[in-house]
Amino acid sequence: MSLATDIAPAPVESDPAPVGKRRVPDVVRRRLSTLDNWLNPYSWLVTLVIVGLAAILRLVGISKPKGYIFDEIYYPTDAWDMLKHGVEWDERNNGPAYVVHPPLGKWLIALGEKAFGNTELGWRFPAAIAGTLMILILIRVAYRMFRSIVLAGVAGLLMTLDGFHLVLSRTSLLDIFLGLFILATFAALVIDRDAHRRRWLRALEDGFDADTARRLPHFVPWWLLVAGVMFGLACGVKWSALFFAPFFAILVVAWRIGARRSAGIRRPISVRIGGDLGWLVLSFTLTVVFYLATWTGWFVTNSGYFRHWREANNMSEPPILGALLNLMHYHHQAYTFHSGLTDRHPYQSWPWQWLLLGRPVAFHWNGTGTACGANTCATEILLLGTPILWWSFLPAIGALIWFGIARRDWRAYAIGAGLIGGLVPWFYYAIADGRTMFSFYVLPALPFLILAVTYALGAIMTPPGGIEAGERRSDRQLVGTVIAAAYVAIVALCFAYFYPIFVGQTIPYEAWQARMWLGSRWI
Repeated sequence: MSLATDIAPAPVESDPAPVGKRRVPDVVRRRLSTLDNWLNPYSWLVTLVIVGLAAILRLVGISKPKGYIFDEIYYPTDAWDMLKHGVEWDERNNGPAYVVHPPLGKWLIALGEKAFGNTELGWRFPAAIAGTLMILILIRVAYRMFRSIVLAGVAGLLMTLDGFHLVLSRTSLLDIFLGLFILATFAALVIDRDAHRRRWLRALEDGFDADTARRLPHFVPWWLLVAGVMFGLACGVKWSALFFAPFFAILVVAWRIGARRSAGIRRPISVRIGGDLGWLVLSFTLTVVFYLATWTGWFVTNSGYFRHWREANNMSEPPILGALLNLMHYHHQAYTFHSGLTDRHPYQSWPWQWLLLGRPVAFHWNGTGTACGANTCATEILLLGTPILWWSFLPAIGALIWFGIARRDWRAYAIGAGLIGGLVPWFYYAIADGRTMFSFYVLPALPFLILAVTYALGAIMTPPGGIEAGERRSDRQLVGTVIAAAYVAIVALCFAYFYPIFVGQTIPYEAWQARMWLGSRWI
């Protein structure tokens, strides 16, 4: 069943083969079909309009409130020190600081500080850019997956109007950068899937015959290698990126097996599986290389924490190898810290609360003053997802599971892989060791949650069997489109209602209290 609402119909049986090409059976052509008109100007118009709106929402007033909010006391100060020393620095001891996250996210914050100084604009601007780029990538990914300009626009608009994403795009934390690189990795994998299937189709058109050929055509998966680079950068922000690795790897192998099966290759699982795994290993090798590259400041200076740990402990420290061994020790110490982090915090929450908005994080609060025109005013930045959107995530996941089982749709499995990587490991750590967690850990899974909602809306908007050539739009499709449009409109209204507590506007205390829908859980 197609979720596309505005693409050309599949070729019919009488379609001739391209000039100079062998005719490929239509069933094979459909199975290997991909989005070929990705340069569609209307899709880019929708993309640019939504991305422009997202940029405005994320940049206007970004310098307020003044000063550090929540964990900004850590990352912008580390970034500023890295500009001066090349590594994180402890000003009190005038020596290297011990930190437990890789440096890339702080280097990206440092770019903003380099451009605009050690100011609110300087340390928040990179997060706003990262958040805006996430929306750009999500729209293009949705367009490739659903082949629908409408659904691509819906996906981008839902993320644009999500308060959770908005707050993290206007705050100098690391998670928005992690989300950007995880989504970029997924986007590269989707493009790689399309490229791989197009090459198989081209090989069939050029005369490849699976029954008579002694050797399969050889493809270099450039986009898979790009995915490895993007994933290395994601790991260079936070190690939790590694949660996605096995599920993305399974996707790659499953997609390649599916392409071979569609092309008519006998024994598609065993044939060339070694090559699939080999390219995955090469891609992950690039992940390691680019991850290590994010530690360049630590490598090229002598002042980084544990930079010469072996030498200080009377052990040999040969060139290059010694630095790598010292970095391994650093990683072991940091992992031990994360594993033992069980301190209680007033805004901590558990994974089973996240999608229900059971315990949002207050980034900023000021309950004094009368600048709102009332006797008592309130100013808050609350890390809260737009409630109507977030409370639809669980039904959307249920629909995704159903579609995956009933339709065996690759899109359901792809979205599901991102959801599993972004959510399930946190349940394990919550149950296994009660580790201190916060709701913003779910940010890398957010694009996949929105894709799940978009997928469900597409199913509502599309009649059974899709839209065949010449078929008039059915009453069901009309009703489905109205339902989907009404849902997006309600999300937009909900976002507008909660907007003051997403960006820290000063409002009457009564107006603030009216927005605390879950009472003490949100206070």
